[in-house]
Amino acid sequence: MTNEDLRREVNDWLAAHWRAPGTIIQSMWETNAETRAWHTKVFEARWSVPSWPVEWFGRGLDDEQTNIVIEAFAQVGAPGTGQDRFNLPANTLLAAASDELKLTLIPGLLKKDITTCLLYSEPSAGSDLAGVRTRAERDGDRFIVNGQKVWTSGATVADYGMLICRTDWDVPKHSGLSFFFLPMKQAGVEVRPLRQITGEAHFNEVFFTDAVVPASHLVGGLNRGWRVLQTALAYERSSMGARARGSRHGAADDLVALARAAGRLDDPLLRQDIARTVALRRLNTLNNARAKAELEQGTSSSIMSLGKLAMSRILHEEARVRTAIIGVESLLAGETQPTADDVNFLALNAYFTSIGGGTDQIQKNIISERVLGLPREPELDRNIPFKQVRSG
Repeated sequence: MTNEDLRREVNDWLAAHWRAPGTIIQSMWETNAETRAWHTKVFEARWSVPSWPVEWFGRGLDDEQTNIVIEAFAQVGAPGTGQDRFNLPANTLLAAASDELKLTLIPGLLKKDITTCLLYSEPSAGSDLAGVRTRAERDGDRFIVNGQKVWTSGATVADYGMLICRTDWDVPKHSGLSFFFLPMKQAGVEVRPLRQITGEAHFNEVFFTDAVVPASHLVGGLNRGWRVLQTALAYERSSMGARARGSRHGAADDLVALARAAGRLDDPLLRQDIARTVALRRLNTLNNARAKAELEQGTSSSIMSLGKLAMSRILHEEARVRTAIIGVESLLAGETQPTADDVNFLALNAYFTSIGGGTDQIQKNIISERVLGLPREPELDRNIPFKQVRSG
């Protein structure tokens, strides 16, 4: 198929099916009947993951043709395509899961029938994810899970959790980990919401007490979870580096519009600050395009850390500029002060990107070691059996 044939086909399909309904939800964790109905249409037409092989729900398109599909959907404001680039659980499954598990979960993930959460961090294993102590022990055709996770977004509504846990304590920490898709709706899983500084409660603590996960939900093989985790983290960092959360009221997302509304667009210092942030966002977009071009299915890319770290710094810089634009009005908050409320919300929410998906400090380590080739940071516990690792 030529590019023009493809462009004509996708545009004709959108003209026939897209009606811009107003209640479609674009969220990892939330869904509704209309959202599921639309994503099902996209899935059945094989637009969800256009670059994936035909046997796995795609069309086998190359990068250039995939971009044609994504741009066509974007022009009419239709969601659902491009999931081969940002759907973290689906891409992780395609890269490492058994065919049986792929067939069980991927269609539901692409159609928004299934939601997931990330069961990675623990109270004593955040930046050092290889140090997790949540354990999974084999019991016939299932594993029994005990332990705790924290900072788990969407855990209250998720159908499955992408779980990294320890299955072998007699080998070094990176070698004894396994990766599962754990069913969340069971008696052995307790979710406790955590209140954030923004007033929301997206994060949660999750406790496992003899929770059960089928052995068929093991991804990548027993004790080979670290490699799977790196693939999953690459997609997470790609998403966080490319997109940032907007404000609650939409009153402060656009810096130029905010400065114009405040009557300060002629201020030369503010104009310089705004221009700097716009340039940084544009540069980050180009860097993310470079990273995605290097990312092959089932691999990880250290370049992703550049985009993720850059987005973190951009959000903090934009928060500073927004506060400077509205001045003392930033002391206000609440529904009656939507502009100030949005400015403060975006400033506080910037810390999410600094921490989630690996802290800024972790991204700097990855960049220094794997991109710049600098010496590794010392790890005294890297090559000893994990059961001998000291913990406080």
